[in-house]
Amino acid sequence: MRATTLLSRHALLLASGLLLSCQLLAAEAGWRQLRIPGATPDAAPTVVALYYPTQAAPRTTAMGPFTVRAAIQAPPDEKFKGLILLSHGLAGTELGHNSLAEALARAGYLVAALRHPGDNWQDGSLLKQGGAAYFGERPRQASRVIDALLQDPQWKDRIARDDQGPRIGAVGHSAGGYTVLALAGAQADLSRIATHCASERAADPVFCGVGRDGGTAASLAQVRVPTRIYEAEQDRFLVPRFHAEWIARNMPAAELRRIPNAWHFAFMDTPSMPIQTPDGDIAADPPGFDRQALLARLGREVPAFFDEALPKSPAP
Repeated sequence: MRATTLLSRHALLLASGLLLSCQLLAAEAGWRQLRIPGATPDAAPTVVALYYPTQAAPRTTAMGPFTVRAAIQAPPDEKFKGLILLSHGLAGTELGHNSLAEALARAGYLVAALRHPGDNWQDGSLLKQGGAAYFGERPRQASRVIDALLQDPQWKDRIARDDQGPRIGAVGHSAGGYTVLALAGAQADLSRIATHCASERAADPVFCGVGRDGGTAASLAQVRVPTRIYEAEQDRFLVPRFHAEWIARNMPAAELRRIPNAWHFAFMDTPSMPIQTPDGDIAADPPGFDRQALLARLGREVPAFFDEALPKSPAP
């Protein structure tokens, strides 16, 4: 699946507030790393990058090929508008969407960007276990991060609540888009990929060539939380008519926004070095496409989406 998706018991943003009763001071983005214990004693911990509002001054820090512009280890503000889970794509990194996470933090949200165990730039073992494992475990990993933060004395009381509980949203890119849909209640139909790729492999070659053996949603009509889907018009990894547009047609609550002339990785920060994928270099864009302008746009639109969507979300 694709784009920028949102989920939660309250809201999803594919590609994806509340107004606090007190007035918030203008915030900067803080940053910390958190390690959450694995689901079993012998499982590796889940690495999470936390972005949050702070009054401390930010600085620019290179972290591998990506750049964080935040106040490292700074004290957090006393209250957050909500918790936003951020899920990266296939073989990705928790640092690939820094600019979006920082914008959400400056807008008052706690953002938890996890490094998916077994599906990240260092470890691709999860996909090798087959579709059932891949499409089942990814949302479970995200759910464990949410649960851990809602139980953590450092963070839980800072997250805004209403009569339904903590205010929670999610953003996902590519496989992260599927992940947040699954958090919202969508279920993977593992029979559809084989059928799709048998008939459409030539039109959707990258998706059909990465070794998946299942996974589109059969229960999208049951997902009722506010959802926005951002579609890269020239996406070759997840060809829009088979992925983003198919999801939008089958989700009554979904709003589709098309980004003209964009490739698959347009929603990620531009790395400082080439990073090759089955769809080419993450840093590459079509001629004439302005990735920085898109990221700046998302930095305005995504916080505004949550500000509007979270208070209006239905009960789980």
